[in-house]
Amino acid sequence: MTKKIKTSLIASSVAVMLLGGCAEQGLVADDSYTRTKTGAVTGAIGGAILGAATGNHSGKRALIGALIGGAVGAGVGYSLDQQANAVARALGTGVSNDPLAELDPNREIIVTKTDTYVKITFRDSMMFAVDSATPRATAQSKINKVGTVLQKYPQTIVQVAGFTDNTGGYDYNQGLSEKRADNVANVFENAGASNVSAVGCSYSAPVVPNTTASNKSLNRRVEVYLYPNEDAQIDPCRQ
Repeated sequence: MTKKIKTSLIASSVAVMLLGGCAEQGLVADDSYTRTKTGAVTGAIGGAILGAATGNHSGKRALIGALIGGAVGAGVGYSLDQQANAVARALGTGVSNDPLAELDPNREIIVTKTDTYVKITFRDSMMFAVDSATPRATAQSKINKVGTVLQKYPQTIVQVAGFTDNTGGYDYNQGLSEKRADNVANVFENAGASNVSAVGCSYSAPVVPNTTASNKSLNRRVEVYLYPNEDAQIDPCRQ
């Protein structure tokens, strides 16, 4: 290992340790900070390598690069952590990474988080009447609360995805899922959220097989994704 690379890695470690002290504050609903830590490590290493490659005084440049890169990476992660907890509090719930949460029929709203995005799942039963694309009054209130939170994060990309079960034809369900996603997106925009898009997924990407009435009720849902940038976006219809 060359001296330059060693210096870069040391600088990366220093940056992560320094950032650890300031990242461990402020969140109350969930304190795992996975995005903060991942962002800090990735940013610090990238910054250190870039700093080491920019000419003379490579050690100093590596340290500066690591600190800057780590700060930027941690900032993105911390923003996602903040959003996840703020959204969960607004919806009267917590942040859950339980992989079985989506299989619990008693949970109408589920807020989860990954290293790259926050996801909010709204059950169809609390969102719409049968065959309707207009959100219920209680659902609009919940969506408005999320939209109000998102006013504080104008850089966040918001993607709304609608899903149905397989009752009826694919095309009919595609149209229904699109209308539902569009209407939820409109509520977000009216509440002040920016960068909002909508997509209908018909009965693609079911949570469970559409074999029973209870399973179908789990598959009827609206998912809202909060991304820090375009590179983090996924195709929710092809999960």
